[in-house]
Amino acid sequence: MCAATAGYRGRRVTVLEGSNRCGKKILMSGGGRCNFTNTGTSPANFLSRNPHFCKSALARYRPADFIELVERHGVAYHEKELGQLFCDESSKQIVKLLLDECEWAGVRIVTGAGIESVRHDGDRFVVDTARGRFRAPKLVVATGGLSIPSLGASGIGYAIARQFGHALRETRAGLVPFTLSGKPLEQYAELAGVAVPVAVRAGDTEFRNALLFTHRGLSGPAVLQISSYWELGQAVEIDLLPGRDAAAELLALQRQGHKAELKTVLSEWLPKRLAQLLCTAFFANKPVNQYKHAELKDIGFALQHWRITPSGTEGYRTAEVTLGGVDTDGVSSASFESKHQAGLYFIGEVLDVTGWLGGYNFQWAWASGHACGSAV
Repeated sequence: MCAATAGYRGRRVTVLEGSNRCGKKILMSGGGRCNFTNTGTSPANFLSRNPHFCKSALARYRPADFIELVERHGVAYHEKELGQLFCDESSKQIVKLLLDECEWAGVRIVTGAGIESVRHDGDRFVVDTARGRFRAPKLVVATGGLSIPSLGASGIGYAIARQFGHALRETRAGLVPFTLSGKPLEQYAELAGVAVPVAVRAGDTEFRNALLFTHRGLSGPAVLQISSYWELGQAVEIDLLPGRDAAAELLALQRQGHKAELKTVLSEWLPKRLAQLLCTAFFANKPVNQYKHAELKDIGFALQHWRITPSGTEGYRTAEVTLGGVDTDGVSSASFESKHQAGLYFIGEVLDVTGWLGGYNFQWAWASGHACGSAV
């Protein structure tokens, strides 16, 4: 995005791609259909030590702008949920769109150009790569974070930033499944494959979406979202019946003289395997009309404030994003130019700006790339 934008402005641009092909992370995103933006994108959907930094770029290049580009290239798309837009066919179409734009803008792309060293000789940047040496008066670092190293992710962008005097915010895996260990893993392992709509909370933050039990712990959109706000050792609170009052419904059934067992009632509200586990491992199972009022209130409360303490996350291996990165205090929010080294720019995920799950990180890529490409 940055290269094409700069190319259309008459700049001579070379993209140094470390991998053997462009857009590997785009290709695997969204289950191969690329959740390329979110129509509801706002600064509130991003985490950063400076929540104001992303505002300028997001305001200047909106989801509608990328949608117009997608439509101009004839890429069919659909909204899945919550403003998330996906290709009807394949994420390959988004990669082709970007490569076509670069070609039309006269951009040169060099693949297999792993970075070996970067320096500034007082006049130009000198970049040594596996494909030779390149010199330029301006250098844009768009190297992403540490997530999914199997696709070529590395800390090269952070190393370049540090080399030129930039501070880094601590990095960690974001949008990542939780792992469980010990007794919790034993308790929930038999639920692997079970999905349930929930509201999940960590501190003051809550997300409503699906939770998926796995052989290693917890996953699903709700868990991936909350993982970016979770801290090691913290319990997450899960509402298994969001939007309902479980205690009131159980008491109402009792008043009606309901004789069904608790596990039968819960099997109508929740996936059967989950209901059975709850009544085997956590609740005494008996007919609803045989519980004391206080017991039903406690059960109702537990169902909507279920607490699980993850042992950790699956880490960068499966994380969709990297939290933290280059401190935005050292970068212009208008042009993305370094405040420490003239002609040096940082865009995208390498910065301390991380979006929610659902197309927001792609929109940040397009917006930051366009802003920088308009200034470089």
